[in-house]
Amino acid sequence: MTLRAPKREALVPQVIEQLRAQISSGEWPVGTRIPTEPDLVAALGVGRNTIREAVRALVHSGVLERRQGSGTYVTARHELTGYVARRLEACELAESIEVRRAFEVEAARLAASRRTPADIDDLQSALAAREQSWASGNASAFVAADAALHMAIVAAAHNGMLAELYASFHGALLASLHGSIGTELTPESYVDHSDLVDAICVGDPERAAKAAAAYLEPHSPLSADRT
Repeated sequence: MTLRAPKREALVPQVIEQLRAQISSGEWPVGTRIPTEPDLVAALGVGRNTIREAVRALVHSGVLERRQGSGTYVTARHELTGYVARRLEACELAESIEVRRAFEVEAARLAASRRTPADIDDLQSALAAREQSWASGNASAFVAADAALHMAIVAAAHNGMLAELYASFHGALLASLHGSIGTELTPESYVDHSDLVDAICVGDPERAAKAAAAYLEPHSPLSADRT
């Protein structure tokens, strides 16, 4: 994606939109530093104050973060992700589990009704990768593989709005999961997802929803660490 000089009127909103597009498209991935102010000025053909206002707005929304002496970095692909991350930090664990339950139970139900042959292949591959990562004993790899499986389930639901909302929520949730699980995998934190995937693949919505709900029971002592 190429940056272009905006129209003269309403410069700041146009620059914000272009920077946002670079981020949401993955052109500037999360964790990377964006171009310097002089580079943005040259690319967009606007003044420094316009660039500063646009960057300030995206910093305020949680998409960018200024780091003293280092530059400005991408912290989220969308404003919603940044907001959810801040909200998760402040909310009770029980609240986040209830929200996750609402997303994942409905996603499983829809996926069982709408999955395609390609979705089935993706789900089975994601489940196999999850099992392999657990066997490896690498906690970080397991959290990533588990996240990929849940994202595949949401994708199989074929609901664009649900996918976008879940991606924002789950992206923020992952950071807390990494912290709660730590560096070691323990047997009591393992939850088998084979029944969930099988229910979706055979097209059983109620069984899929029940399987998704089972590992996120509100009063389960393990629900905080279950993924």
